Amino acid sequence: MADTIPMTSLSLAAARRVLDAALAHAESVGVMVCIAVVDPSGLPIVAARMDGAPRLSVDLARHKAATVVSFNGVPTHFWWPAIAEDDALRHAVPQFPDFMILGGGIPLTVAGELVGAIGASGGSPEQDQQIAEAAAAILS
Repeated sequence: MADTIPMTSLSLAAARRVLDAALAHAESVGVMVCIAVVDPSGLPIVAARMDGAPRLSVDLARHKAATVVSFNGVPTHFWWPAIAEDDALRHAVPQFPDFMILGGGIPLTVAGELVGAIGASGGSPEQDQQIAEAAAAILS
């Protein structure tokens, strides 16, 4: 058994391409959002706030992306349906400020390997999810 585990991360150049794709998609649908692209440990690589995007959405975008990598690539829109009928989980989740259950957090993969995540916030959860998915698709 190895004493170390390698971590492959998205490069700055790739993170910028993902960010640019997210901003372009958001602009094309007329939604002003904040975008955060994080590495597999949840640390930001790049982030941006579009003119007119809600300021609170800066942190929400980062939390969405961090949630995805914290759960090995599970998108944030998965969580509400998973906990909606569980009283204990619904009450516990708000105790974890970095854990986001709103759509807009999507894994970033290269050759099937999780290399980071993108979080989008500022539109509806569905719009945020679509923006993040469109950006993530450029890596496929």
